[in-house]
Amino acid sequence: MSVIVCFCSNKIKNSIDRRRSWPKSGGRFALLLLIAACGWHAVGAAEAPVHGLWIWQSATVLQAPQAAQAIRNFCASAAITEIYVSVPAHTEPLEELQLKQLIERMHESNVRVEALLSSTTADEPGAPRTRLLDHVQTILQFNREHVAARFDGIHLDIEPQQRAENKGPGNLEFLPGLIDTYRAVRRLTDRAGLSLNVDIPNKFLKAAVEPRRALLGSVPRVTLMLYELRNPEETATDAQQLDRLEQSSQRFLAMAYAGLEDPRLARMAIALRTADYGSQLPQMLALLDQVNRDNPHYLGWARHSYNDTLTVSSRPAATRIRVAAPQLAALLP
Repeated sequence: MSVIVCFCSNKIKNSIDRRRSWPKSGGRFALLLLIAACGWHAVGAAEAPVHGLWIWQSATVLQAPQAAQAIRNFCASAAITEIYVSVPAHTEPLEELQLKQLIERMHESNVRVEALLSSTTADEPGAPRTRLLDHVQTILQFNREHVAARFDGIHLDIEPQQRAENKGPGNLEFLPGLIDTYRAVRRLTDRAGLSLNVDIPNKFLKAAVEPRRALLGSVPRVTLMLYELRNPEETATDAQQLDRLEQSSQRFLAMAYAGLEDPRLARMAIALRTADYGSQLPQMLALLDQVNRDNPHYLGWARHSYNDTLTVSSRPAATRIRVAAPQLAALLP
C-alpha cells in the first residue's frame, strides 16, 4: 500500500505543477479522478483540506445492519475526514447508543464527527433561538455522558432565507439576527472546546463589507452551499462543468473576503451536491482542492450527502424504535 500511495503522490504532484497546460477535456478529468481515488493527503500538503459529508435522518440511517461500519467504509473510500450527523432534539435510548457507536467507529479512522442541527427560524430572538440553544445543550450533555465518544463540533444548518418574507435577491434583513444566534452558539461551543461550522448560501456573500465582516467574524468556519451553477435543463460537457466550477469557486471565495483583512475571520469550505453532478461528483470535489489549495481562506470541500448513496432497498423504514432502559442495558457491551 505504501508503494501505491507514493506512486500516486508523485504522479499528482507532477501533474498539478503542470495544471495550466492541461487539455480541457479527458486528461484533466482523468487526473481529478486519480486525486479523488487517492485522497488529497497523498499530495503531502502541510495542512490537508477538510473533506466533509452530511448524513441526514441519522435515526433512520443508523437502523440499518452494520450502518456505522458502512459509513466508515464509505468515508475511507471517498477521502472523507469529517461527517455532519443530524441529531434530533430528543433522542430515544437506542438512538443515543447508535450515535455513540458511530462516533467510536469514526474516531477509530480519525474522522471527526459534528452534530448537525437544523432550523428555519432560529435566527429569531425569543423562543426560536432558545430552542436551538437548548438543542446545543443536549449535545453538550451527550458529550458529558460519553467522554470516550464525544462529538467534535456543532454544525448549524439555519435557513431563514427559506421563509417567504426573506425570499428575493438582496433580501438580508434577517442577517443581524442570524449572526446573533451564531454568536450565542459560539459562546457555548468555545467553552466546551467544540468547533462550530455553519452552512450559508451564496446570497450571504453579496452583502456589504460590514455585514460580511460580522458574519465571518461570528464563527470559525463556514460552508458555502455552491449549488445549481447551471440550469437543470442545460447540457454541458465535462470540461465545461470543470471550468464553470473552477471560476465560480474562486469568484465566491474572492467575493466573501473582498475588503476584509482580519486573519481571525472564518475559513470557508465549499459544498457540492449529488443532484448537480451525479457520478462525476468526486472529480468535481477534487477540482475544488486543486484550484483553491493556495487560497488561505479555503478550508476544503463538503459532499451532500451520504443519503444519496443509499439505494431504496438499503434504506430502513422511517420509523423510530423505542427501547426501554432495561432492554437497552442488554445491548450494551
